[in-house]
Amino acid sequence: MADAFYVPLGDDEFRATEHTVGPWSADSQHMGPPSALLARQLERSAPGQDSVLARMTVEILGPVPVTDLTVRSWVERPGRSVQLTGAELVAGGRPVARAWAWWIANGDTTAVVTGLPEALEPAESGSPPGWPEGWHNGYLDAMEWVSIKGQFGIDGPATLWGRQRVLTVDGEQPTSLQRLMAVADSGNGASSTLDLRQWLFINTELTVHLWRVPTGEWIGLDANTTIGPTGVGLATSTLHDINGPVGRGAQALLVRPR
Repeated sequence: MADAFYVPLGDDEFRATEHTVGPWSADSQHMGPPSALLARQLERSAPGQDSVLARMTVEILGPVPVTDLTVRSWVERPGRSVQLTGAELVAGGRPVARAWAWWIANGDTTAVVTGLPEALEPAESGSPPGWPEGWHNGYLDAMEWVSIKGQFGIDGPATLWGRQRVLTVDGEQPTSLQRLMAVADSGNGASSTLDLRQWLFINTELTVHLWRVPTGEWIGLDANTTIGPTGVGLATSTLHDINGPVGRGAQALLVRPR
């Protein structure tokens, strides 16, 4: 098996490896790798080096099977100052995820930076986390995790660092955006507030807002989950790199008893 989430087959087609397997089902991918693959495709349709990603949303249309996938992208709204691009992931002829990215022309606002959260403790100060018995190890083992506070499957907020042990696409070094999206979808799993044996809390989407491009391999996740009274929850995360906070992630949750 390749040391990557995906093996390229040509013509924007990819074969998912066992590294993409999610913790709850051996037949479905964790949404971290598909989000990273969609980010790769969106980067290829980006306006250019003078633009930066301001927001990326991944809409989850159904479980992403561990199989061959096709990905395509397009420019939805061209522009010099702002541009909207889209991408779609298809499995077996059926769209399983779509992504949207807003790109904004690069500018210098260094002198007026304000409102940034505090930086996290470094990964070197944490320890390897554990996860509940019975979880599948594909994606979880394909990532290196360090816990600063909390861990997967333990009730309450959690602060974790993660980095890929494998490539996004075989033969390519992943970009910092791909690395960030591979981690960002883990916010709800890291900060679960309910007993996983009794409750489902499935995210229907992932939205990431960035105020700067991350650097390096490590991505920090400071995550918290809120559950409302009508079967809806929200997992929010502050995202970091080794130099400090870079943005925020959010996931709408379907919450149901098993």
